[in-house]
Amino acid sequence: MAQVEATTERVVAADPEKVFDTLADYSDARRKLLPEHFSEYEVQEGGDGEGTLVHWKLQATSKRIRDCLLDVTEPTDGQLVEKDRNSSMVTTWTVTPAGEGRSRVVVTTTWQGAGGIGGFFERTFAPKGLGRIYDALLAKLAAEVE
Repeated sequence: MAQVEATTERVVAADPEKVFDTLADYSDARRKLLPEHFSEYEVQEGGDGEGTLVHWKLQATSKRIRDCLLDVTEPTDGQLVEKDRNSSMVTTWTVTPAGEGRSRVVVTTTWQGAGGIGGFFERTFAPKGLGRIYDALLAKLAAEVE
């Protein structure tokens, strides 16, 4: 098994604090940002950053659906980490200043991929597919905060 990683980023014309607060608002704002690949969204505990427990299903392809139950932490300023209880998947959101009134948002997801030929295809194609999903989410984030 090899680690698989997908990273996407976008510069948003909004203050880093506003962008981070929007991403950390799992009770309301985050639900609006999710593209059609996400379903069955439910906040089970908390709802604002650290201490949130959130559930969703992520349909990466027509056949691949991940049932995710995520614990949210804020290990450093400007960073949200979502660790899936159902798999090795970890998604890290990092918001940093990118000039006056602008923010850079970087989202990185890692997980332990399959071995063998299936793992080869997963490492080759999954990051691109997940990148498209997070590009759509980041576009919705920009529309929400700009």
